[in-house]
Amino acid sequence: MAAKDLYPEIEPFRVGELSLDDLHKMYFEESGNPNGVPVVFLHGGPGAGANASHRRFFDPRHYRIIIFDQRGSGRSAPLGEIRNNTTPLLIEDIERLRRHLELDSWFVFGGSWGSTLALAYAEFHPDRVRGLALRGIFLCRQSEIQWFLYGLKELAPEAWRAFAGFLPENERHDLLGNYHKRLMNLDPAIHMPAARAWSIYEGSCSTLLPSPETVQAFSGDTLALGLARMEAHYFANNIFLPENFLLENIGRIRQIPTVIVQGRYDLVCPIRSADDLAQAWPEARYQIIPNAGHSAMETGTRFALIQAMERFKELG
Repeated sequence: MAAKDLYPEIEPFRVGELSLDDLHKMYFEESGNPNGVPVVFLHGGPGAGANASHRRFFDPRHYRIIIFDQRGSGRSAPLGEIRNNTTPLLIEDIERLRRHLELDSWFVFGGSWGSTLALAYAEFHPDRVRGLALRGIFLCRQSEIQWFLYGLKELAPEAWRAFAGFLPENERHDLLGNYHKRLMNLDPAIHMPAARAWSIYEGSCSTLLPSPETVQAFSGDTLALGLARMEAHYFANNIFLPENFLLENIGRIRQIPTVIVQGRYDLVCPIRSADDLAQAWPEARYQIIPNAGHSAMETGTRFALIQAMERFKELG
């Protein structure tokens, strides 16, 4: 019988560190079946890092579950490092990890920024992707970045007020620029309060119903610094890809089996982006969760993602 909820907690059978260049080292882990079908999990943010709950979307008897923290994120080092940190480099890091693990191809699972990176990786390396499970679609267009910075005040005014109100009034006309200035400051007394304000804003808007546990997780130092600094860095640089690159290159991956899961009331990554992706890619399976926001852990979204990975078992 197909699973209907998260699989039980498991521990990795292998934990490693991969040197990416003279500056960056990547944390990675493997769990589940060492001889199973490989699937790689791409975390959100950029900068949020992965955690133990992310192993639980996959049947550990069937899948070889590969999780890693992207440059500047989580357990990769150095945390919050923006040098040598671009989307093309993240794509190459995924390929480096695949080659290191001696894998020919794998399933790719990503939500939010993880959906962005999954699409970008697949478009650059379509022959390495067996299938895509995408959630909370973020295409990193300027309209989406502006929504996060300013548009959210229409639906979450109290969260936006706290986010914008962290800055002096005369700096609120340029939230990204003035947050960026603080987040890149080397002094923790300057960058950590800004990082917490940014991260708590995102955490507060990530679930349909209030979730103090989610907000608490987003306020932790490692997640907050990685998330806020990387997001500001990538947003300020237009994610290091041309505008609308992901949609314009769907033709490269149209043949890859794909499931798109989107919360109807996702505030962080509004449904318009998922709809645009689905319209450009009618071959993909598109599932709207009617009572969910942005988080992968909301009940309907969680179930849909697990079921997607159950269906992918038929592909080998």
